[in-house]
Amino acid sequence: MMLPVIALIGRPNVGKSTLFNRLTRSRDALVADYPGLTRDRNYGFGKLGPIPYLVIDTGGVAGGEEGIEEAMVEQTIVALQEADVAVIMVDGRSGLTAADQHVADLARRHAKQTWLAVNKAEGLNAAIANSEFHALGLGDPIAVSAAHGDRIGALMDDILNSFIPKEAPEVIDEIWDEELIDEPDKGELEDSLEEPIEEPDEARELKIAVIGRPNVGKSTLINRLLGEDRLVVFDEPGTTRDSVSVPFERNDRKYVLIDTAGIRRKARVHETIEKFSIVKALQAIEQAEVVISVLDAHEGVTEQDVSLLGLVMERGRALVVVTNKWDGLSSDARKKVRDDLERRLPFLDFAERMTISALHGTAVGDLLPAVERAYAAAMRDMSTTELTRELESAIVAHPTPLVRGRRVKLRYAHQGGRNPPVIVIHGNQTEHLPDSYRRYLINRFRKVFKLKGTPVRLAFKKGKNPYAGRRNTLTPRQERKRKRLIKKDKK
Repeated sequence: MMLPVIALIGRPNVGKSTLFNRLTRSRDALVADYPGLTRDRNYGFGKLGPIPYLVIDTGGVAGGEEGIEEAMVEQTIVALQEADVAVIMVDGRSGLTAADQHVADLARRHAKQTWLAVNKAEGLNAAIANSEFHALGLGDPIAVSAAHGDRIGALMDDILNSFIPKEAPEVIDEIWDEELIDEPDKGELEDSLEEPIEEPDEARELKIAVIGRPNVGKSTLINRLLGEDRLVVFDEPGTTRDSVSVPFERNDRKYVLIDTAGIRRKARVHETIEKFSIVKALQAIEQAEVVISVLDAHEGVTEQDVSLLGLVMERGRALVVVTNKWDGLSSDARKKVRDDLERRLPFLDFAERMTISALHGTAVGDLLPAVERAYAAAMRDMSTTELTRELESAIVAHPTPLVRGRRVKLRYAHQGGRNPPVIVIHGNQTEHLPDSYRRYLINRFRKVFKLKGTPVRLAFKKGKNPYAGRRNTLTPRQERKRKRLIKKDKK
């Protein structure tokens, strides 16, 4: 299923960036009590709602027609044309303004579907807050609070309801790097631990997205893998405008290569047709099971490469990092590129790295085996017994830290998902486990279970305190002794 795209539009300072951050569970958009802070489009993957989606934050439209105001209006129009749904945001405390009317006119001309969200409605009567916005003619307004999260979930359920496949299985929320609570009882847990995770279908096509900046050689690489000039190749950035899916078969294995348009820095994206390519490339990342990221050896690792690879890691995709145009580089230049990769991409230490020449075919034959290794790691099956045994060995080698005199206790682990592998660890005080120890566990699991090529996610479940809420049953003498011990311990 292609990811639906939702654009957030409105006049300045109505809370678009605040809603963007809530929907993406991030702080990617700058938020301040100052109108006009966002001037360009900002893209993110939505994590609040029944299905995944892309969300676009836009600059405020005040109705001006000169200078930067005109450029911001153009950005908003492009976002509306890219999006499947437009959420028009207004300020419930300021009331209806002429700028809101201007935004509504833009939405009527360019949007496919529209929803009207009355923001900053916390503490207000919803009917009163919505009353004057019926005049915009965009349907029934919905009173929300982006800052506090009031009714945001209900809004997203309504918006995304029409995009849920009718025959799709029940959607289960993804496990992110957060604390999970409410541990099941032991009997229920033992039953659930041994439930088989769906096995990968070897006969199914393996989808591979090829991503990178313009003119790094993505289409040339795909043509070399196919053995024919299937895609247009020209020495000009931006030749590929859309995502192109190319099915092929190699050694009785079916593949689909998705060639994506190059993603540049947004400041350099001028042509309307190229602006659509960003959404297509992000959707291709979501569809793919393995991503090949192509870098240019002559230009090194740029900020745009780092941002793009960060999105791939955020989505948990198996990854192979390919440095193209390696032929013709001197030994000093090659050393500089390798040092640059180590310095700029330390968060991708799990990914296999290759150097190739797509034009001459050097080392291209090793690429599909690397993709298969990354996919096999992403789909690895790890038993509860093996994971728990390795967890115990890791704790023996490097004990968990002390918290208020008590050691963080990690009891057992089991697999919670694939692609990326999710390892669920049960214990006490897990919220106090430092990031350094979590990285230690991830690296340990990756080495033992051969998870090279895929990110690994840890999720923690903590047990309930059996004494929580109970009255203190200590005798007065025992209570005095307890206080003396605490006082002595503090000294």
